[in-house]
This record gives sequence, structure tokens and C-alpha cells, in this order.
Amino acid sequence: MWGTFVNAIAVVAGSSMGLVLRGGFPERIKSIVFKGIGLVTLFIGFQMTLKTGNLIILFFSILIGAIIGESLDIEGRIERFGNLIKSKFGSGEDRFVEGFMTAFLVFCMGSMTIIGSIEDGLNGNPSILYAKSMLDGFASISLASVLGVGVLFSVIPLLLYQGGITVLASLSKAFFTGAIINELSAAGGIILIGLGINILEIKRIKVANFLPSLAISAVLAYFIA
Repeated sequence: MWGTFVNAIAVVAGSSMGLVLRGGFPERIKSIVFKGIGLVTLFIGFQMTLKTGNLIILFFSILIGAIIGESLDIEGRIERFGNLIKSKFGSGEDRFVEGFMTAFLVFCMGSMTIIGSIEDGLNGNPSILYAKSMLDGFASISLASVLGVGVLFSVIPLLLYQGGITVLASLSKAFFTGAIINELSAAGGIILIGLGINILEIKRIKVANFLPSLAISAVLAYFIA
């Protein structure tokens, strides 16, 4: 779990720096930075999606996961959780929930999250998560400078999600094969593509409702791949 703890510290430090710098950026700079983040997110998403070894697994994991996520209204629940945190801490920022959700998806849907957490859980090696911590630290500076304090609070679901994968991997060492990791990464890539589309304001997609696709992809890969 040390890798996840270090990652959380890096996000808090980077977000705090971004909040300090926030007032020094004019709106047009914030806008172009945000669009740049969207383009990079799209690129990473496409790159991860290509890791799939079976398009049928990818297709059905996204299809089934989306149905489950929409039925459970996961995005709505996350938004309500974000609004609850916002009210508890008296934040008046309009983009609090957007920053909270965007940062969580950016930090947690990448292949480094999945592979690093599994490597930490299976072999007690947090080196990938340490490298990810540096990247997330810099990314959180940019995100917080545009989206505000919600980015800092994304550390809460980061700890739960990334730490949960590490604990699960440590308890289920025989389950996480190379094929399963690849399909998890591919499903995460689709989610990042959706997030990139949202950031670029091309189309509004309830990206969080696709999160069950990660679990579905792992199960399908276990039985099919």
C-alpha cells in the first residue's frame, strides 16, 4: 500500500500548488491548458485500448458495464458524494464536482494504476506507483489550477480504488494474469476516451457509469482469454 499512500501525498501536494498558482493564470490560459489535458487523455485512452487481445471481451465488457452503471446511476452517486464533501467543507466553487470526478478518472483509469497496483499487491513492488506519483503530482498542478479544490479531494476515491486493487491482488494472486491485466487496461482506455471527449466538450458522456466495465472485463478475460 505504500505506493498508493505516496501517490495520494503527491496529488495533495500538486493540487495545493495548483490552487496557489490558480489566481495567476488568465482564463484563456486555463482554457487552453484544460483542452491540452483533454487531448492527452484521448491519446492515452486510444493507446490503452489497443492493448486488448480480444475485441469481443472489450465490446461486451463495455456494453454490460454501461448497463450496470446506468442502472445503478454510478455517476449520479459520485456527484452526490462530491456535493456532500463540498457542503461539508463549505466550498463555494462551481466546478468542485467536475474537478473531483475528472481528477479521479485521470488518476485512476490509466494502465499504470492497474499494473502498478497489481504489482504492489502481488510482489510488494511499488516502483510503478512511485513513478505514477510523479506524473500525477504534475498533472494535479494543472488540473487544480483550472478546476479548483475538487481535484485535491479526488485523493479520497484514489485511495479507495487504487488501494482496493492492491489489496485484492494480494489476496488473489492466481487471478491476475497478463491477459486480464491487458483487458482491464483496454476497458480503462475506453473510459479515458470518454473522459477526453467530455473535457474537450465534444459531447457529454456519463463516463463514471462505465466503471463496472473494469470488473466485467476481468471476469470475461478470466473465462475466455
